Amino acid sequence: MLHVSDLTHRIANRTILDRASFTLPTGGKVGLVGRNGAGKTTLFRIIQGEISAESGDISLPRGVKIGAVAQEAPAGPETLIEVVLAADKERTALLAEAETADGFRRAEIETRLTDIGAHSAPARAAAILHGLGFDAEAQNRPCSSFSGGWRMRVALAAVLFAEPDLLLLDEPTNYLDLEGTLWLYDYLSRYPHTVLIISHDRELLDTCVNHILHLDQGKLAIYRGGYTSFARQLAEKRELTAKMRAKQEAERKHLQAFVDRFKAKASKARQAQSRVKRLAKLEPIAMIVEDEVLPFDLPGPERAIAPPLIAIEGAAAGYGERTILERLNLTIQPDDRIALLGANGNGKSTFCKLIGGRLDPQKGEVRRPSRMEVAYFAQHQVDELNPGATAYDHVAALMPDTPVAKIRARAARFGFAGAKADTPVSSLSGGEKARLLMGLAAFHGPNLLILDEPTNHLDIDSRTALMEAINDYTGAVILVSHDRFLIEACADRLWIVGNGTVKPFDGDMDDYRQLVLSGDLAPQTRNDKPQAPSTSRTDERRAAAERRVALAPLRKKLEALEARMAKLTDVIGKVDAALADGTAFQKDPAKASELAKMRAEAAQTLASVEEEWLALSEEIETAGA
Repeated sequence: MLHVSDLTHRIANRTILDRASFTLPTGGKVGLVGRNGAGKTTLFRIIQGEISAESGDISLPRGVKIGAVAQEAPAGPETLIEVVLAADKERTALLAEAETADGFRRAEIETRLTDIGAHSAPARAAAILHGLGFDAEAQNRPCSSFSGGWRMRVALAAVLFAEPDLLLLDEPTNYLDLEGTLWLYDYLSRYPHTVLIISHDRELLDTCVNHILHLDQGKLAIYRGGYTSFARQLAEKRELTAKMRAKQEAERKHLQAFVDRFKAKASKARQAQSRVKRLAKLEPIAMIVEDEVLPFDLPGPERAIAPPLIAIEGAAAGYGERTILERLNLTIQPDDRIALLGANGNGKSTFCKLIGGRLDPQKGEVRRPSRMEVAYFAQHQVDELNPGATAYDHVAALMPDTPVAKIRARAARFGFAGAKADTPVSSLSGGEKARLLMGLAAFHGPNLLILDEPTNHLDIDSRTALMEAINDYTGAVILVSHDRFLIEACADRLWIVGNGTVKPFDGDMDDYRQLVLSGDLAPQTRNDKPQAPSTSRTDERRAAAERRVALAPLRKKLEALEARMAKLTDVIGKVDAALADGTAFQKDPAKASELAKMRAEAAQTLASVEEEWLALSEEIETAGA
């Protein structure tokens, strides 16, 4: 389908593509991955002909249609359905010509319209728009009445409807909520032509593609399988390269040692010369450079709060006279991990503001401790950063009267070490701004961390680092994300926001995906939804969270016992080492006797501590069952 050979491209003095080559199989679903700034979008622009490469060739079969999401979202008076239908240029042109054509030409047009399914096109366009979150009423509204993010969904719907032979998608889930993302997974897995997708969404790259194209240090390599398979293959490749490099270096040292030793001896001159030639033929094996992935800094609360952290009873929330959510009866525990599900516009942000104390309830009660710290992260807050200030300046504002060294150390924990701390915010990438904002939000060790779409602008490795930070964080987390992988890795409980309320969801992400694709989502949040049985997964997750809180003191005691056991074992080991040679009693009998007594006491104490540890472990296991 697409053949790229020896492609080279530079931006300023930086080489983006260095004699890169690859071939896309016809009908293949290929994910293009690489670190932020590697040049993925540049490659897309070269394929589309928007910019020219310095050298290299790109070949496509004659007549192949390439499609990509328009960079500027439609914003005219046309309705959404009209914009999407117009994306099929052949159909639009044929329908226009059919109004004036007659005779044989009219018959040809009608035949062609039938062949391309022109008469079923409105239904297909409506189905795509519905999958991306537009109901029937919205589809007949003008584009100009929607915000930029929603118009980008229309642009995505248009290119999907056109069904180009080569579909290029650059981060297609960025403007989608979880429901639209799940629908897109299903649509792309059934797309009938070739697809090349830039994405940092690991779930998409595991469910929708059958090849991974990796861009690294200007080179392109294609791997069969999804992202998980690619990651395994890349790790194996790096390990093999490291072994081959070590083996070659050992051979090089051996040859060089022979040459240095015998090159001056006539009897060994020929052998030395042959080894010089061998050295010259040893092409250095380039080491695969692994870019450093900086951790996220999410300090937990210094002081624990007794459960529940937040209790909501009969509450309603909204703005002015308008109520968005009502009938809220929920509790949040100090170490809960809750993901909010539901389409954009259903009230997820309103609920986050309510539990975060940024919005007062219209009625009912929301109880939270007065000393509770809440950290709130949302992508739109990136605009609140001072573009002229540096990361150091933002951290210093939270650490008045603190030595410069300590401020820089804290900035380094965010990922802004050395000169990076002095870079103006305006010069930071989207991922770096998000990292800075998240570090500032969680600066004081909050009890509750609210994360609204935290993975936008983060590459796959950074998303993994964020997942690890969330799992290590000791407070409660409320997560809103279209990244299914992040939700499954971090959330213990799922709540659906919809139909004017928030309710626990009895199921997992696979169950939720089926609801989204089947269109049966609404019944799960109706007022008359029957209560789930006591053995439901929702109850199990809630019970697990309550057990974790109750067992925390016992686990802390267990850790103390383990530390004591390790110390006693260390003492016994040192005494045994001192008495091991058998001469200790001859050299210093008094000291040897004292050591022997110390060992006996330590062994007796260790046995007692081990019994206590076993009893406590059994108690925790029984209580946690």
